[in-house]
Amino acid sequence: MTVLNNKNNGDKAIGLGRRRWRRFCRNRRGFYSFLAFALFFFLSLFAEVLSNDVPLLIIYEGKPYFPLFNKYTETTFGGDFETEADYLDPYILEKLTTKGNKVYFSFNRHSYQSINFDIDGPVPSPPTRENVFGTDDRGRDVFARLLYGFRLSVLFGFALTGVGTFVGIIAGAVQGFFGGRTDLFFQRFIEIWGAMPELYLLIIFASIFKPSVLLLLILLSLFSWMGLSDYVRAEFLKGRNMEYVKAAKALGVSNVTIMYRHLLPNGMTPVITFLPFRMSASILALTSLDFLGLGVPPSTPSLGELLAQGKANIDAWWLSLSTFLVLVGTLVLLIFIGEALRETFDPRKS
Repeated sequence: MTVLNNKNNGDKAIGLGRRRWRRFCRNRRGFYSFLAFALFFFLSLFAEVLSNDVPLLIIYEGKPYFPLFNKYTETTFGGDFETEADYLDPYILEKLTTKGNKVYFSFNRHSYQSINFDIDGPVPSPPTRENVFGTDDRGRDVFARLLYGFRLSVLFGFALTGVGTFVGIIAGAVQGFFGGRTDLFFQRFIEIWGAMPELYLLIIFASIFKPSVLLLLILLSLFSWMGLSDYVRAEFLKGRNMEYVKAAKALGVSNVTIMYRHLLPNGMTPVITFLPFRMSASILALTSLDFLGLGVPPSTPSLGELLAQGKANIDAWWLSLSTFLVLVGTLVLLIFIGEALRETFDPRKS
């Protein structure tokens, strides 16, 4: 009997998931936004292949070389020095393209940290055929920094959203299920913790420790869980007095099992619908901190750092415009996805 009940519950869950997926696909704006965001993120995962200052493949004297994965010296390709080869150097490039040798570069021949020394004029330089989105104030390719910066922002958003969601679910579940003094203690703790000046703490820690993505993730995770815990707490407070929960307690089922198997699935609706919005808030937080100089190290590709350069160089319109389009486009796609998820999980439209 237990096996049959579990099978029936599994079939119902699969059927509900399929109906929700079809409902999500019917929301064209959200569905196409999801496809576009997934495509852009997938392409950014291969940023080293799409935009790099080293070739993807070199055929030299009949032998294949892969500079993207291995470092080679100039002497390997007939150069004079034992240092790492500069594949954009005309002398090395000539040896790689003559006598039957072949070299295959990326779509964009610039990495996020490579400097274009052949610019004829001051930097930041406007868009050209060599640098399609122009260069920043150090001569680095803007397209490459946007590509790498977008990947960093999205991955940071995923990490911060995941950590905040995990901690928020646990905190909200404990408050809502046990209630009483436990709930009262947690609520007072959240009030005190939420009153702490987050920005001032970031400034203090940024002056004490070396800036890094990991440090920023830890500091923001300390505060990112509180908003979600309130929704999970409300769902658990509503569900803990249901008949099936009382029946499970009477049968001796442990509290952890009741919370995980019975209450949590019913309380996941606000968690899932808020994920894209929390994702966009995480990306915006990283961009804002980088814009203020409190985020990642200066050499790291960042959308906020490009916005700061655009503010410092008003005449370089390509810096602000390209970064603005990437950032706003990402946030708009996530908002459309969140709206579609909210309509999908709306019980009134089931």
